[in-house]
Amino acid sequence: MKALYLDQADGFDSVSVRDVPTPTAGTGEVRVALKAASLNHRELFIVHGQYPGMTVPTIMGCDGAGIVDQVGEGVTGAKVGDEVVLYPARNWGADRHAPAADFGLLGMPFPGTIAEHVCVPVDNLASKPAFMSFEEAGAMPLTALTSWRALMFKGRLKAGETVLISGVGGGVATFGLAFAVAKGANVYVTGESEEVLKRAYDMGAKGGLLFTDPEWRRQIGKLTGGVDVVLDGAPSPSLPNYIRAINPGARIVIYGSTAGNDVKFNATDLFLKSASIVGSQVGDPQDFKDMLAFAREHKIKPVIERTFPLAEAKEALLHLRDAHSFGKTVVVM
Repeated sequence: MKALYLDQADGFDSVSVRDVPTPTAGTGEVRVALKAASLNHRELFIVHGQYPGMTVPTIMGCDGAGIVDQVGEGVTGAKVGDEVVLYPARNWGADRHAPAADFGLLGMPFPGTIAEHVCVPVDNLASKPAFMSFEEAGAMPLTALTSWRALMFKGRLKAGETVLISGVGGGVATFGLAFAVAKGANVYVTGESEEVLKRAYDMGAKGGLLFTDPEWRRQIGKLTGGVDVVLDGAPSPSLPNYIRAINPGARIVIYGSTAGNDVKFNATDLFLKSASIVGSQVGDPQDFKDMLAFAREHKIKPVIERTFPLAEAKEALLHLRDAHSFGKTVVVM
């Protein structure tokens, strides 16, 4: 089969679409003939060896949707022909608050989804929402799941609260905007350009600021009237700018560190508001079920920026690095 393959973590010269052995479903597994997968910034970090627990070589990608085409021994609850979307990880464990030590994502350490086939445990399957195309369903798993858990499980978002979403246009932030609006929250965003902010307004954001404006910290409190929940994947530059605008009891949920790891702020801005900073990563299988149920109820679809055929999956990765602006980059098989 064809797959997007990473030989070693030393840059894009080690990434290629190549022939690899087609997997066979083992006991308790199913094989899925993938129809679409999407890219995440995680893949960019993996290419350069900047991701924890690196194991290469690997087939890349953790998002996918397709059709079950082989069922392993002992499998119940799935059959050949089922249209499915994949939970993007394995081995979360029993604790809803944090994953087990052997937890990992598809696409490293486990075989990935930017390929013609993938084998996964049957418990990784969820029915593809009927109102979504394969391309849309394949763009959901990692970023939608991460956003859902951060806002709903960790952030405990309630209708009527005010949310700040940092860096709208990225996958997690854009899903966060859609989920928060559907929840009935008052949503404000930061973005890199007026065009990005306009698209966020079209999706229901009540207001926004350019994070490229060095003075946005002076405007955020007045714009929002105070923030109850923050969804932030780049806290190094952003958290010092909004922390004085948080309300008493606010929850700041951090799901990434794409702009660096060092964060500086005044502790009094946090404890005098009885606020909390919470880390969040991916989500467990229950989060995945809850997220898909909410998406079905509210007919929430991902924003797809661009699609590429599998033969051009490396070019899709370069697009994500160099030209991505708003929404998901999808690879179709």
